Amino acid sequence: MREVTASGETVEEAIESALAQLNLSKEQVEINVIDEGKKGFLGIFGASRAIVKVIEIQDNIDKAEQFIKDMTKNMNIETKVETIVSDNHVTFNLNGEKIAILIGKRGQTLNAIQYLVQLVINKDSNQYYSVTVDAEGYRNRRKETLESLALKMADKSKRMNRKVALEPMPAFERKIIHNVLQNESDVQTYSDGNDPHRHIVIKP
Repeated sequence: MREVTASGETVEEAIESALAQLNLSKEQVEINVIDEGKKGFLGIFGASRAIVKVIEIQDNIDKAEQFIKDMTKNMNIETKVETIVSDNHVTFNLNGEKIAILIGKRGQTLNAIQYLVQLVINKDSNQYYSVTVDAEGYRNRRKETLESLALKMADKSKRMNRKVALEPMPAFERKIIHNVLQNESDVQTYSDGNDPHRHIVIKP
């Protein structure tokens, strides 16, 4: 977030000077008038220049990206963040050393970060964004693992002719299981329990 303090003969002139330095429009900044200035006697004696502080307004996507950088820095993990915006979905790809710490066991740490980023990006926002926080392709690897698990557990349910309960998962991971098995005519899936212990049950 950039800011600049500028002066001018008038408040408007000071604002224009600040905007020129930041290369921004009025809509992209917050303007604080520090001193409105005064012309002085005969326009000379006792005159003072107007002073303003102009601060760049960060949009919520920028705030979310900065939130990730600050959080990982506080965890002593140097992280590069690539931000991809597609309509109302934002993906933050994280890369760097010690990335496994950010992923955590079965992605639990990454899921927690994703949840927090979802809150940050939608706070006081006029538009709702869905968020994916990924770390060096972990989400795709996890998706493949869940798809394989779904088919394996469905076979087990059919073979033993009884219900099979999977481990608790966040909603977006449960959706992967449901999608994989929705065309399997000989098994059904449903979610059971309350968060954070909500899980999928597969039954013949």
